[in-house]
Amino acid sequence: MARTPIIIDCDPGVDDALALLLALASPDELDILGITAVAGNVTLAKTQYNAQRILTLAARADVPLHAGSASPMLIDLHTTEVHGGDGVGGAALPEPAAPLASVNGVAFLNDSLSARPGEITLCCLGPLTNPALAITNRKNVLGDARQVVMMGGSSERGNVTEHAEFNFFVDPHAARLVFLSGAELVMIGLNLTRQVPITDARIAQIAAVGTKSALAAQQMLEVYGRGDTAMHDPCVIAYLLQPELFSGHRAWVDIEVNNAEHIGQSIVKDISEAGAANALVLDKVDADGFFELLCERLGRLP
Repeated sequence: MARTPIIIDCDPGVDDALALLLALASPDELDILGITAVAGNVTLAKTQYNAQRILTLAARADVPLHAGSASPMLIDLHTTEVHGGDGVGGAALPEPAAPLASVNGVAFLNDSLSARPGEITLCCLGPLTNPALAITNRKNVLGDARQVVMMGGSSERGNVTEHAEFNFFVDPHAARLVFLSGAELVMIGLNLTRQVPITDARIAQIAAVGTKSALAAQQMLEVYGRGDTAMHDPCVIAYLLQPELFSGHRAWVDIEVNNAEHIGQSIVKDISEAGAANALVLDKVDADGFFELLCERLGRLP
């Protein structure tokens, strides 16, 4: 089976770290061309450092890591404490085995997507600042992606405010640019990720795998699960690996950037209302199948 070439844009973050481990454990299906880091859950200095340490934990220091944007496009950075002060719940992760790549993350996105039009899937796990900045450099750049699969938004309530999910709240202007880009978009929002909650039983299921990577995942989740009970970002990678676990519908999605009370809200309209669609909005997932996949893949890592 041909491997899917992907780029992962992320802000580790505990759930980003689990998503990275899931991808790194799946070399038969996924060809990871590179990882780009962005400020979000914690500052860029921490997100890029955490991604480097996850690569070392998974013995995949061969995957290049590119530092992207340190701040949202037009507003100040809003981080969160649910991942712990370091972003990974204080887990004992190894020090980086390889330096950052010399090419900036936004330039890497532009160069990679334009060099292989229609081939690369962009996996977005954090605020959409890096791909949006790529759009400002070259308007049609995301149109060169095979698809853009993102964790962000919600067709129901938010988690930062009543209306807005964290990733879109942090950089709503970037999110709006991406949804207006004309790219092939897949949105995985809170309405889906809340269906895969982190429970004591699920953490025990992961710990029972017994590998260093699984035990690190356990350490991270024990802290993260106190403040957030959903396995958000790994759903992006799980969708690429086993799309049959998911279902959804085509819809028109726009992002609120003008109303201060609702800023960052994803407005999801069915095709019957909007007359057109710009995204596949996933809304159901097989939670048992998801955790079986995650645990099986953690068992493949060191």
